[in-house]
Amino acid sequence: MGLFGGKPKQPAQPGMPPAHPQQTPVNAKGIPIPSKFPNVAETLAAGAFSIKDIIAPSYVEVDFNHLKIDDRYYRTIFVVGYPRYVSANWLYSLITYDHPLFVSMYVYPTESKVVLDQLKKKIAEMQATIETDIKAGKVVDPTVQVALDDALSLQAELAKGAERFFQFALYVTIPADTLEELDSVTKELDNTLSSLLIIGKVATLEHEEGFKSTLPMFMDKLQVWRNMDTTSLAMTFPFSTASLTRNEGILYGINQHDGSLIIFDRFTLENSNSVILGKSGGGKSFLVKLECLRLLMMGVDVIILDPENEYKNIAEAVGGEFVEFASNSQYKINPFEIAVESPEPDELSNKILDLHSLLRVMMGELTPTQDAMLDRALVLTYRNKGITQDPETFKLEPPLLEDLYKVFIGMETPEAREMADRMEKYVKGSAAGIFNQQSNFDIRNPFTVFGIRDLEENLRPVAMYVVLDYIWNRVRKGEHKKRVLIVDEAWYLIKNKDSGAYLHNFAKRARKYKLGLTTITQDVEDFLNTEEGKAIITNSSLQIILKQSTAAVDRISKVFYLTGGEKHFLLSASVGEGLFFAGQSHVGFKVIASEEEKALIEGAG
Repeated sequence: MGLFGGKPKQPAQPGMPPAHPQQTPVNAKGIPIPSKFPNVAETLAAGAFSIKDIIAPSYVEVDFNHLKIDDRYYRTIFVVGYPRYVSANWLYSLITYDHPLFVSMYVYPTESKVVLDQLKKKIAEMQATIETDIKAGKVVDPTVQVALDDALSLQAELAKGAERFFQFALYVTIPADTLEELDSVTKELDNTLSSLLIIGKVATLEHEEGFKSTLPMFMDKLQVWRNMDTTSLAMTFPFSTASLTRNEGILYGINQHDGSLIIFDRFTLENSNSVILGKSGGGKSFLVKLECLRLLMMGVDVIILDPENEYKNIAEAVGGEFVEFASNSQYKINPFEIAVESPEPDELSNKILDLHSLLRVMMGELTPTQDAMLDRALVLTYRNKGITQDPETFKLEPPLLEDLYKVFIGMETPEAREMADRMEKYVKGSAAGIFNQQSNFDIRNPFTVFGIRDLEENLRPVAMYVVLDYIWNRVRKGEHKKRVLIVDEAWYLIKNKDSGAYLHNFAKRARKYKLGLTTITQDVEDFLNTEEGKAIITNSSLQIILKQSTAAVDRISKVFYLTGGEKHFLLSASVGEGLFFAGQSHVGFKVIASEEEKALIEGAG
């Protein structure tokens, strides 16, 4: 019987020239096809040949170590040995092998009672072997002892019903254009299987059966099975990498699993927030600058909160605006400023609540009594300027920080005096003038950077909070267009509970105004140790994890449920390599940039 059914070809009669299939076409039964039928439809209708004749190859050559069908060569490998322990997606190297393969898996359920009886017998044999070795004074064979321990453990799981038992078969057929290519790929595949602790054998003298076993017809002709429990079988399912190539968006990098491009539009997700985690020198700044350039080309406005003035040069290179905060800077922001256009009914109340958080960042922890006093003082400060809940009064000049300071002085109580002393630094001390003047600019440039490097360390969280509040008011009241706000070194805000809570609230509400918040930090431990930090990650549909330190990778693995391979990948990743999470999909990726982009970013750096 031939490979595709039908009768084998009869040898040519002596003195007769061999029939040429192209000159004298015949059907599966060897009957010549009449030439009077000009097309396939008429020939089929006449019954001259069948569908099998159409799809069957011209010839099949069965060799002892390969199969040749038409001009293609095939070789089948069946698996006879498996590793003792496997992890999730452990066949990934085989599924994504860099050569076409036909991979078939056969799973046959087995009754637990039958398996338990067989296990009982096998356990008794191994125990007898060990006891015989002990009585003879021999060293117990460690492989027998390990097999016995595994059998006893499996027996207990089967008896409890926690596991079921299956027969599992794994076959791989390699196609190739030449016999030399077939031999080369076979050797490479054998090395790959060996690296997974898999033992594969070539189906010598059974390549016809092997080829049929890897066709999508559920024909297990080889029947080389291995016992496997439920957990191991679940780990064997061939989950493949997710593709993150879209028809719109910007290029983030190359998918390192399948070589495809990661082209993605963050504004198509449930929210457009992203978080970027990575150790110092891992490529965070390069990635963010690259994303900024590409977003600008897509018509997306970019606003950056920059604690280290890293983005100053690139802002100048693209014609953006760099707003620098320092004691002698020309740019000023008044945190008491109220939105005048389209105010909400509770605009003043919300502003006072925001100022509560800001002043706690400035002054430190407050007792309940001090917090209540602060609330009365804030209401009185606005009232002294004629501003009430009436939206018409919002057009009046807003108070300054020094006006609140004067209200505390005027209260003439020890508690109020203490509050005034805490504020004095920002009104009369070293930080005077930074947050104590009326706002004198607006966000109009599509690429705006707020730099706060020249402020002292403990003033940076205050400045970041004030700038964030200013940006929020402008975004909320202005034109609703696609914008991205980048907060670099976000741990400055996260380490304080009030500023961290404000940033978290920002992340939750940004989507309503077409704003995407990008949070960047290298201090991953501090970020993940706070509820606000973990909540920001949860509220970010786009998550990018670059090269990590040994200290941080365990914590990240727990938060993102990384596999052992992904954890190792983050530790060994090069600059600009990491994991790219988008919604429910994630892949390993590498950042790529054109020479022009590199020159612009590195020149601006």
